[in-house]
Amino acid sequence: MTTDAGDLRELTVGTGAGLVAGTPDERVGADMVLNIGPQHPSTHGVLRLKLVLDGERVVSAEPIVGYMHRGAEKLFEVRDYRQIIVLANRHDWLSAFSNELGVVLAVERLMGMEVPERATWLRMALAELNRVLNHLMFLGSYPLEIGAITPVFYAFRERETLQAVMEEVSGGRIHYMFNRVGGLKEEVPAGWTGRARAAIGEVRRRMPDLDNLIRRNEIFLARTVGVGVLSAADAAAFGASGPVARASGLDLDLRRDEPYLAYGELDVPVVTKTAGDCHARFEVLLDQVYASLDLAEQCLHRVDQLTGPVNTRLPKVLKAPEGHTYAWTENPLGINGYYLVSRGEKTPWRLKLRTASYANVQALATLLPGCLVPDLIAILGSMFFVVGDIDK
Repeated sequence: MTTDAGDLRELTVGTGAGLVAGTPDERVGADMVLNIGPQHPSTHGVLRLKLVLDGERVVSAEPIVGYMHRGAEKLFEVRDYRQIIVLANRHDWLSAFSNELGVVLAVERLMGMEVPERATWLRMALAELNRVLNHLMFLGSYPLEIGAITPVFYAFRERETLQAVMEEVSGGRIHYMFNRVGGLKEEVPAGWTGRARAAIGEVRRRMPDLDNLIRRNEIFLARTVGVGVLSAADAAAFGASGPVARASGLDLDLRRDEPYLAYGELDVPVVTKTAGDCHARFEVLLDQVYASLDLAEQCLHRVDQLTGPVNTRLPKVLKAPEGHTYAWTENPLGINGYYLVSRGEKTPWRLKLRTASYANVQALATLLPGCLVPDLIAILGSMFFVVGDIDK
């Protein structure tokens, strides 16, 4: 059968399948629908992308989520306020401490509870250390995804240094379970703040090893500069936040603009870029590590000047009063929101999560069209999402 040059055939194939679109004489135009995933290894979880390709250029992209859905929000409704913390720190497994923090802040706000000052500053120190741990994971894994093997070893060296102090204080390496409604689980070990400051100093001294290796690497620059440009307008339209939005020029950080805990007493540096490409997003993450190390150190110095308890005595059965509240935090990947509705019982009637990864990954539908297939992983990795945070 012969066809006219203007005819179009759509072929749906799997990843890696061959494509024959007629003989050269037939001049058949063919758009190929290509599924990336749902088991692709470079997406920090199980994500599926449905792409329409014209040759090697992406015509349209549809992110399809839900492969890791565990119903966390529904599970919150049948667990009391102490039990939901263990679930909340898992949807973004790289930001566990910050996830716990958002939940307890919402409950404390609804109950009108005053948290001891020492607990507040310890929370901030641990949240900033958790932010650095999150960023180091991406700073190691992102170059790895586009072929640079060495940076991940440096990133994990620094992670292990900080993980040691986090494990000492909480007993956990990933899921810390150290926040409690009214403060923290327990007092930190004697001398811990000094050891934490020493670890911060060590990481700060060694960060140039990672920085100099990758930031200006000519191969890395070739793969990331000008690739996957997200404009400030698109970032705002999709509700993107955190490093992804700040790399596009959106100067927004809740720690400075809507302070929670005691961030209002600190001068919080907000790292922004304007290029909005893959390299800008990587640089924001890298520079944020230095800023968060400084913030964590300031918080630890403040902790040493304070005495008193780190938690509040609570009744055996904790019930939040009837009502609703909304708390939001500047999580490592962006803004996380926690909408809590209570009917005066020991379990929340509703706890809705607004997660950073969910908003960030929406932008892929606009970001990917027009790019080439070889740039897909470079763009995906630079959006810094955790799929559990999307699916919840």
